[in-house]
Amino acid sequence: MTTLPPDHHRLHDPAEDPYLPGAERAGIVPRHYELDLSVRLRNNRLTGTAVITGRIPATTRQLVLDLVGLRVKKALIDGKPAERVKQTRTHLFLTSKHDLPRNAEVSVTVVYEGSPGPRRGLWGEVGWEELTDGVLVAGQPNGAPTWFPCVDHPSCKATFDIAVWTDAGYRALANGQLVDTARKGSTHRWVYREKHPTSTYLAALQIGRYDVVEHTGRVGFAASHALARKARAALADQPAMFALFERCFGPYPFEAYTSVVSDDELEIPLEAMEMSLFGANHLTSAWESQRLIAHEMAHQWWGNSVTLRQWKDLWLHEGFACYAEWLWAEESGRSTARAEAEEAYAGLAAKPQTLTLADPGAQDMFDDRVYKRGALALHALRAALGSEAFFAVLSRFQSRFAHATASTEDFLSLVEDLHGSETREVLLPWLSDTALPPLP
Repeated sequence: MTTLPPDHHRLHDPAEDPYLPGAERAGIVPRHYELDLSVRLRNNRLTGTAVITGRIPATTRQLVLDLVGLRVKKALIDGKPAERVKQTRTHLFLTSKHDLPRNAEVSVTVVYEGSPGPRRGLWGEVGWEELTDGVLVAGQPNGAPTWFPCVDHPSCKATFDIAVWTDAGYRALANGQLVDTARKGSTHRWVYREKHPTSTYLAALQIGRYDVVEHTGRVGFAASHALARKARAALADQPAMFALFERCFGPYPFEAYTSVVSDDELEIPLEAMEMSLFGANHLTSAWESQRLIAHEMAHQWWGNSVTLRQWKDLWLHEGFACYAEWLWAEESGRSTARAEAEEAYAGLAAKPQTLTLADPGAQDMFDDRVYKRGALALHALRAALGSEAFFAVLSRFQSRFAHATASTEDFLSLVEDLHGSETREVLLPWLSDTALPPLP
């Protein structure tokens, strides 16, 4: 075994998270996932081999991985069969034949199969979902284990290699760069490499008849021939959104960005690492569609590069992405950030004042009040600092925590370091009180 540096990826060991507990007991901090998958769409059959390389944070003999709805055929630790393999409805327990020492690197291989499907829980159905003619994965917040074994917590970022065999005529889209393709009989192999540390909920696999893949610079889309023209029109402003967000948030933290358009209608769009997924129903020029297109792109900065350390800090993703909508409304000439803030404030004032933004509780972490109140907190900070200093704070936060994890306290400390303790006091009523502060 080799020893990894304790600051690998500049990430923290997973701490206990009451919203999604268990990662702190995994026994391994993954640094790389290598997935080799075969998907048969006709009968929704998945067979896979996952090789997970990671660090042991404390001496142990037991490793615990999240896995839902799939059957393990074989499990190895450092190339040798695990002494004991136990599988429950939601977890895989592997016992090593000897102690795995602290800070050592370990490799875990899991061979598995099954008919994947979504898992139902506090946030509805998430994970693997069959489409009319294909598959999508909706990973947030705990859907990743429906298609591969993992330590499913956003603080556990890792790099990915994802190879997928699909039926001929279908394209598999996954995170990162397409590095290889191959054909064998009636199947097609797609190989992707994601070199940036990625949370498991952002790992993506979308399979469909994506015949058209176009990019303008680093921004593009994938769609079927039937939807290509409509997608091209609806997504025409994405390069301008991209340029705006680079000015406001700092350089784009990845190589490219792809909007994947499903032929099916989807309830909501989904963000993933270096991509977002939209339904055919989102391909309109109406503001409701355009704000969602801007929102999902903004998540590449807020959520995908800088990622929350615990789920209670979801406002660091959704509040920032919601504020990005208001920035695009202003940039596109539709409205102003002030007008959008006033509208959001009026909507919040009409709702129960029972939510604490910095810790809304698991049940309410996706409540619209988190999105809007988070955006209003940022608007209040902008009003206090002025636009130039405000956007400098956002860029500094991005650069300091790029490809790592952050907390609300990290953001408050940065603001205070740059602009004094009074700026913390601007944010605290929005973050810590349930009552709605006055709109500045």
